[in-house]
Amino acid sequence: MFRLSEFRIPLLHWLQEHPRVIQPERFYHIVLRWLEEDLPDLSVSRQRSRLNWGIKVPGDPEQTIYVWLDALVNYLTVAGYPEEHEDWSRVTYHVVGKDILKFHAIYWPAFLIASGLPLPQAIYVHSHWTANGLKMSKSLGNVVNPHEKSQRFTVDGLRYFLLRQGVPDTDCDYYDDKMVKLLNSELADSLGGLLNRCTAVNMNPEQTYPSFCTTCFPELTSTGSSNRRSSMEDYHLIKLVSCLPAEVEHHFENFRIYKGLEAINQCVRLTNGFVQRHAPWKLNRNDEHDLRWLNTILHVSLECLRVFGILLQPVIPVLADRLLDRLSVESSERTWDDLAFLRKYRGGYCPFEGRALGPDTGVLFCRLDKLEAMKTSMRSKKY
Repeated sequence: MFRLSEFRIPLLHWLQEHPRVIQPERFYHIVLRWLEEDLPDLSVSRQRSRLNWGIKVPGDPEQTIYVWLDALVNYLTVAGYPEEHEDWSRVTYHVVGKDILKFHAIYWPAFLIASGLPLPQAIYVHSHWTANGLKMSKSLGNVVNPHEKSQRFTVDGLRYFLLRQGVPDTDCDYYDDKMVKLLNSELADSLGGLLNRCTAVNMNPEQTYPSFCTTCFPELTSTGSSNRRSSMEDYHLIKLVSCLPAEVEHHFENFRIYKGLEAINQCVRLTNGFVQRHAPWKLNRNDEHDLRWLNTILHVSLECLRVFGILLQPVIPVLADRLLDRLSVESSERTWDDLAFLRKYRGGYCPFEGRALGPDTGVLFCRLDKLEAMKTSMRSKKY
């Protein structure tokens, strides 16, 4: 037996001293409620007749080691215990399903305390996915096959949907129509459409990262600029995109990826609104003032896209790389430290200005209704 009852108070103190160690918060309070009650001691073995696939207890082949104790030992072994585990053991983060919360938030930490090992930095808990409102079940035949869905919607598309729609606090519902609508709206139309619009040859015939004109778009605090063509809505966009990296970092660090993606998508929509509002396709390229303003509109838009691309790398790595390749952003320029936005607006130097754009590889993300039509057409041609 493992004397779990002796660890109730140490565990309680650990949680009270680290109120953010279990996230989201509602799961933290669930564990606190469990610890307010007595904890029974825990058997660390099971009768082999009940559990014959586990590791046998040394010296007693009729007993099998309890799987959670076995798992702890296995992870320690893989990490190089006892010689080479120090580096990782003090910076460990757990990502677990809500159905194994008790094992990771009570049993496992108790084993660690008893072993003299560091406790995890944080335990991130996620809820479950249902399918069309029902719990996924083999008997119902409604289990979603991720391999099949990634082939149909692309791996990046599936990743984006799960992280965009997955709310850790509550169960989330999956169905194909929801996936199609979200990916068409946010990846194909909003993000992909913005990139295509701002890099198209008819809009950007020189195929370069255009220059920024500080007289057309002066800092909001400057006065006396008779050539100002920017509006208050434009300054709102600049403020939001400038603050976006910090906001996304906050949400990502707190395991609320969906909120970070929501913030990015809001800025993508506002950038599309910026382009639509100023309609650069209506400007006269033969007029010097119009041309400077047209280039400024494109420069701001490409700067927004560059920030979006860098921030989206953990979520849609293939699409983010394609977007940044099109903007000719080098691989060494895609880190968090490279997120400085619209340097020219604040009088700084922009290393991208005047740089030739990367090759056009086509649509960033094909609309799924068109993709389905293309696949159906190809299948019909085979027969």
